[in-house]
Parts: sequence; C-alpha cells; structure tokens
Amino acid sequence: MKIHNTLLNSEQELDISKKVKIYLCGVTVYDESHIGHARTIIIFDVLRKFLENKNVEVEFVQNFTDVDDKIINRANSENTTAEAISTKYIERYFKDFDGLNVKRATNYPKATEHIDDIIKFVEKLIEKKIAYTTKNGVYFSVSKFPEYGKLSKKKIDELQSGSRIEVDEAKNDPLDFAVWKFSNTEPVWDSPWGKGRPGWHIECSAMSIKYLGENFDIHGGGRDLIFPHHENEIAQSESCTDSPFAKIWMHVGMVTINGEKMSKSLGNIKSIKHVLENWGSNIIRLFCLSGHYSKPIDYSEELLKENVTKWRQVETGYYELIHAHGENDEEINSIIDKTSTDFDNALNDDLNTHLALSAFFQLVKETNRLAAEEKLGSKDAQSIKKELERMMKILGLSIPEMTESEKQEIDNLISNREKFRKDKQFEEADKIRDKLNEMNIELIDHKGKTIWMKKERIENDN
Repeated sequence: MKIHNTLLNSEQELDISKKVKIYLCGVTVYDESHIGHARTIIIFDVLRKFLENKNVEVEFVQNFTDVDDKIINRANSENTTAEAISTKYIERYFKDFDGLNVKRATNYPKATEHIDDIIKFVEKLIEKKIAYTTKNGVYFSVSKFPEYGKLSKKKIDELQSGSRIEVDEAKNDPLDFAVWKFSNTEPVWDSPWGKGRPGWHIECSAMSIKYLGENFDIHGGGRDLIFPHHENEIAQSESCTDSPFAKIWMHVGMVTINGEKMSKSLGNIKSIKHVLENWGSNIIRLFCLSGHYSKPIDYSEELLKENVTKWRQVETGYYELIHAHGENDEEINSIIDKTSTDFDNALNDDLNTHLALSAFFQLVKETNRLAAEEKLGSKDAQSIKKELERMMKILGLSIPEMTESEKQEIDNLISNREKFRKDKQFEEADKIRDKLNEMNIELIDHKGKTIWMKKERIENDN
C-alpha cells in the first residue's frame, strides 16, 4: 500500500506483511470536538478498517491531551478542576465518535497518566545535554538537532531571523521549546527540577514510544500540527533514542466553513454534536471522505445535501438487494469484480477515498439499474450485497438495522394496503401510505410487486 510521506514528500510503501503500528495525535479535551477533528479521525478510521479488511493486524494508539493551559483556563472560568473539565470532554468525545461509527483505538493514553514516562524522557535529554534548565522550566535546545525543520521544510536560520523576542528571555535561543514548565498552579507534579507540568510536544513523544516503540509505522494528525508540534516531536524523540522516529507521516487537510477558517471569533465552528443531530453519521462520513485526505475541504450545506441525495440512492439499492428474487443476470460478476478492484486500488494508492467512493457509487448505480430493468436475481443480489457491505464497513457507512417485528409490521401494512387498493378503497390505502411515510418507509413499485425501504431520518433533508 502506498502512502504519501510528508517527511519525504513522496509516496512510500507501507509494509503490511506484519503488524502495522499507528499513532494519531488526538484532541485537547477542553471543549467539544468539531468537524475538523472528525475529518482527521474518520480518515484514519478508514485506513485502519481497510488494512484490517486485508487481514493486517493494526495497533492503533490515539492520545488525549488532558493537561494544557486551555484546560486550566476553562476550569478557572467554570470554577472547577482541570480533571473535571478533561473528564467531561473525554466522555463527550466517545459519545461523538461512537456516533460517527469510528472504531475505538487500541489504546487512548492520557498525558496525566504518563507523567513518570515524560519525566524519564526529559531526564535523558538533560543527560545528553540536549535539554537545559532555566528559572522557568526545562527547554529543548533546537541547535543541538541539526535536522530540525526536515518535516516542515523550514530552515533554522530563517526561523531565527523571523522570530520575535519571546517572553521567556532565559532561553538560550528563541526557537527552543519547553519540555517541562515550572508552575505552582494546579495541576502540577514533582520532578527532579521542581514542581510543574509537561510541555505539549513531549507528551506525544513519551506516549507513542511507550506504546509503539522507538520506530513505528505511521504518525498522523491534521496539517496544522506539522509545525511546530510534529517537528518538535521528531527533534526530541530522535535526540533521545538516537534512532529514526515514525517511518511515515500522514497529515490531513483542514476543514473550512464556506471558504473561511473555523474560529470561535467568527462563530462558525461546527461541533460534532451539531452535525450529527442535523445530518447523521453517514452524511458526515461521506463529506469527510469526498476529497483527498491531504487537501483542504470546504464544509457547506450544498455539499451535504448532495451527499444526502447520494445516500438515498445507496438505501434504495440496498433494499432492492434485500427484496430481490427471480432469475440471475449474467452481467453481475464482471460488475462486482470491476468495482471491487477499483475500490481497493484507490485505497491502496495513498488512501484515495474520493476514487474509492466513485467505485462504491458505481456499484450502487449498477444495482439500481438492474433492479429497474427487472434483472436483479436473488442469488446475484446476495453477491452484490456482500461486496457492498464490505465497502460500507471500510468506509464506516451503515444502513440502520431493523428488528424482525418492525419488518413484519411493515409487511403487514403493505399487504393491507394492497388489499384496499384491489378493493378500490383508495382512502384507506392512502392512510396506510401516510402511516408508512411517518415511519420513514418509502414504497418502490415494480412489475407485479411493491417493495419497501426504510430511509434514514435526516433532520436537514428537505
């Protein structure tokens, strides 16, 4: 499988002959997660599910940053503790992403649970004279890592010439960054250098190496993390271990809102809770996967409505497969083989979800065509359904499940409606159709039969 490596700025083969180890930078838990977070996490969810579909074992680690100035400030403003704030938003995170049909990570390490590992990491940097202590904390010396800038393609001398005078004048160099900050404001921990808390960058280095080893397969996150977060991770990790850090770096493009960057000042941040309530999981996932992961994508009502239309076609095709009966059609094997191959080839080529969706919708289109032409046999329908469900599982899409009693109730209503129509009792028949509409059941008329489909309830589908 080819993946574009941000570090090398070229495609690189991912070794899938063994377990694949992935570390994804998670959220800072001081507020609700938003659509930008959703896109990054959904992209990596598809990567993981595709690998697992190919029988590749995946160890997937995603951290929570649960000690941060933003969390502390939020706690102070709400007159509570940082722990209470982080706990609240971690619980919200799981509710949001379970709702988005994201498979839970192998591990979700929290910074507060790995303070000892972080302290040991900092100690090694000090022993190697790569980090130094000031009156304000412990800092990493960027000049001691000659390759600094290799991920972001920034040069140290250019960064130095463009840097502003920092508040902390005790640093040897304005580019040096904190790995431990002295503080007496809770939460703080004891360390060999004094009370304080870890810097942001050191948390991910310590946790990723603890769980995945010094050199793992993929490290990912949003493009906004390339500099300084991931650049600093590489510098401190490779300085500490004297070995390469992650083999491949994957970065997901930002989500804009109607062409503008999401920001609280503009009031245009779309929380996951909001988009789930209004659009549902399938539409949000289709939106997030509609462009290449490395490119930015613009969130707009028009694009979401287009995806609702596409999803209705999926629902129609799926229920046509469920209700199919009769003879088989000879076209079917070639259709399945081609769309399946196109789908897998797209994802194998730098996780091209845009092309993968094209193959998926082509299979849906062919299904609906065969059904309309009365050529969809029951045996072939099962073959198509199996492949369609494989693709949907990888993409994280799902048709809402129904109980047997719900199905029986619908069948009975349709049977009664047919009797009323046969007896020309059209008013009674219309009442049943109205009841079915309330249940989000849509009827599809075929030659000599009427089948039904259950449409997902989408608030903004109008």
